[in-house]
Amino acid sequence: MNGAPLFAALAAREDAAVVLRGDSASWSAAALLDEVAALSTRLADCRVLAVLADNSPEWVIADLAALRAGRVHLPLPAFFTQAQLAHALDQTGADMLLTDQPGRVENLNLGFATVSTWRGLAWMRRVCARVDLPAGTAKVSFTSGSTGSPKGVCLSEAGLLQTATALVETLADLPLARHLAVLPLALLLENVAGVYAPLLRGAKIVLPGLAQMGWRGMAGFDAVALRGVIERVRPHSLILVPELLKALLALGQGDSLTPNPSPGGGGEHREPLRDFHDNGLCFVAVGGARCDAALITRARQLGLPVYEGYGLTECGSVVSLNHPGADKVGTVGQALPHVRVKVDATREVRINIPAFLGYLGDDGKSNASGFSTGDLGHLDHAGFLHLSGRRKNLLVTAFGRNVAPEWVEAALTAQPEIAQAVVFGDARPWLVAVLVAMPGVDATALAHAVARANAGLPDYARVGDWIDAAPFTPGNAQATGNGRPVRAAIATCHGDAIAALYRNKELSHVVL
Repeated sequence: MNGAPLFAALAAREDAAVVLRGDSASWSAAALLDEVAALSTRLADCRVLAVLADNSPEWVIADLAALRAGRVHLPLPAFFTQAQLAHALDQTGADMLLTDQPGRVENLNLGFATVSTWRGLAWMRRVCARVDLPAGTAKVSFTSGSTGSPKGVCLSEAGLLQTATALVETLADLPLARHLAVLPLALLLENVAGVYAPLLRGAKIVLPGLAQMGWRGMAGFDAVALRGVIERVRPHSLILVPELLKALLALGQGDSLTPNPSPGGGGEHREPLRDFHDNGLCFVAVGGARCDAALITRARQLGLPVYEGYGLTECGSVVSLNHPGADKVGTVGQALPHVRVKVDATREVRINIPAFLGYLGDDGKSNASGFSTGDLGHLDHAGFLHLSGRRKNLLVTAFGRNVAPEWVEAALTAQPEIAQAVVFGDARPWLVAVLVAMPGVDATALAHAVARANAGLPDYARVGDWIDAAPFTPGNAQATGNGRPVRAAIATCHGDAIAALYRNKELSHVVL
């Protein structure tokens, strides 16, 4: 196949049509095809091409060149630790690497040496033993680092392009001519839905560096920077994780009553987030973690056309999606046309999809009854998928009540004052939460936020006490690349404080 649908779509464009726009240069359809062809010839003696680099047109060109050359692409997230990078490179037998961080790679001591450069990226090579990968593997996408040694998911080209094609068909009625890539391209969600799908539909992709977009590593995320990029680029579509959506909403709530002179000199009030919609933004996909229905509703009230979806790396990224014309807030939408979703007798969601070829080092593959997602949920009469939590995270309180922590966490993070939340309480009489407050929120405001969240929950699922913590980030290993908290790491970090809450709080304070 070698990327034929993508290259056919590019060839069908006007030669001078701008396809990719980066920080310093733009690429026309003709120039892009020529560069991909030239780079693919340099991959002739490569088995696995790893790419560790910032978002840019060059990242996309390398990805397309690997497809054209029939070589396996290993995208490496910059937030991976050194140990995780070494694990990914060793597990795949990557023998060629393009990077804007050659020092990091050299410090891994895996035998990589810089042999040349290509468009500002170091071209590094090594001699290493071949690793057997499942037949048809086009990309190895490592799970987002929820464990010390994340799993390598082997994916087929046909399956990835099937997902991208399904997204194009599902959103065909929307005028999506310009996409802004907000998430790291090394995340499969942006790679498939933010690159392959726009290329297939003939859209332009804008690719600023991640620092420009507001990504600050250990320092968190600067929503003001992201808003500035959106105002400048005026995209028609973008993809967010819930944490980024919440950060934008905080800006909207803070600024919505700020006077802003009109061009004619008046003093009218403007709503900045609603301006995004007025300037063409018509589809914001949010996924990667559960998003409370109240957050979606508030986003729409502030002018952001937000639609929740659901996906997994093993399923080639997007599985289901809400969109105009098929939308039910509180669900993750209907399955894409090529996906078959079933919910078994234990309420676990199972998915049949051809993208998943197996894990590295594991002979098994999803069986005929479908890939077991580990997610609990149900399908309603209209085919919308409702998720309630992860099977492995299910808490059973000391009173025998089953609680999906994601349910409680979604209620907490729906409060404007709470940025992140993780709930614990297995075999305990009541629940505790580790909370990350929004900037400027004090203990009193946080307490009121918890009380509001509790008011909407049944007695057994209410939070009895909490800890105010520093943000969960990939940098401190307490969040995955798409913002999902790493429960085990958070439990370890705050274990003593959690134990103290249970020790010090009297049972009489708990509502049963």
